Amino acid sequence: SPEGPNDTNGGDRINAHVSWRFLRAFSCPARIIAAVSPLVLVLAGFGALGIGALVLGRYGSRYRVGRLLAASPIVSIAEARALAGGPARYVGVRGRIDAADEFEDDAHQPLVLRRARVQIRDGTRWVTVDEHREAVDFEIREGLDAIGVDQAALDEGLVVVLRESVGTAADIPDRVPAGTAPGAPVRLRVEQVSSVEHAIVLGVPVVDASDPDRIRLTAGMGRPLVLTTLEPGEAMRILAEGGTRNPLIAAVALGSGLVMVTVGVAWAVLGFVTETVLAASPTPSAAGGGDPRSSGQGPGLVGDPLMAIGLMLAIGLAALLATLAYVRLTGGRRT
Repeated sequence: SPEGPNDTNGGDRINAHVSWRFLRAFSCPARIIAAVSPLVLVLAGFGALGIGALVLGRYGSRYRVGRLLAASPIVSIAEARALAGGPARYVGVRGRIDAADEFEDDAHQPLVLRRARVQIRDGTRWVTVDEHREAVDFEIREGLDAIGVDQAALDEGLVVVLRESVGTAADIPDRVPAGTAPGAPVRLRVEQVSSVEHAIVLGVPVVDASDPDRIRLTAGMGRPLVLTTLEPGEAMRILAEGGTRNPLIAAVALGSGLVMVTVGVAWAVLGFVTETVLAASPTPSAAGGGDPRSSGQGPGLVGDPLMAIGLMLAIGLAALLATLAYVRLTGGRRT
């Protein structure tokens, strides 16, 4: 096996032999690191992040509503009312639904909102062709405190147990567009909110322009008004339409993508540092103004420390950006 340069001085031969054996001990992992490009791992990580984003994107506005339910802070109604006079804040409240003028459904249940939509299947999508909505003003109560809900702003943010009937266009010819094929798949979806239920409402507290003493929650800050009569976990299942496979695929893809990107960048930095160490000459030479194995900064600095520091800062920044992207995609944490 090679023993390094043959020097005439016996002490130099011993030092060279020890240095060569020390470097040879690191040659195997260094060669492995240099042989496999971390770029492949980074690209695979970004690919996994893209797959996760595409899967979540298939849920459209439902994903956004679910993210808001998971991330929006829940405050008391008294705190929400106090926020109405200051800067806009998007918060959530819990409480009992109350209204002065309820109306009844076919089962004589007191309601504050009812929405019925007729939808026709168009390829893989359901398109709404007819909608009937009935609602009255109502509020959310918590003890003696109450805050109104802008029921007119409730649209995509309404998350309740669906009542659904499926059939064909021939079953309701008067509620589908003229010319619709009689055999076209059609479904009727009914969503309703009762005054005997408890709800979670997310929105921006504002002062009612028509009544300065009335505070209500409405859409704002680019976010919809959200109301659900379900617990967050049950609401998520409604938003996912009962399926758990796609959310699981998205979570695995996003998590693995974040790990692969972080490991890939760390791998690149480790490879650079290892190659820099192995590039140092094992042969002692005359010192002339600093350690000849460094870039001239002085004794004890090997290679280019500024480059190594810069790469470590780069990996930290990449990890931060990847974490922020993951938080935004998954809804962040509840405060």
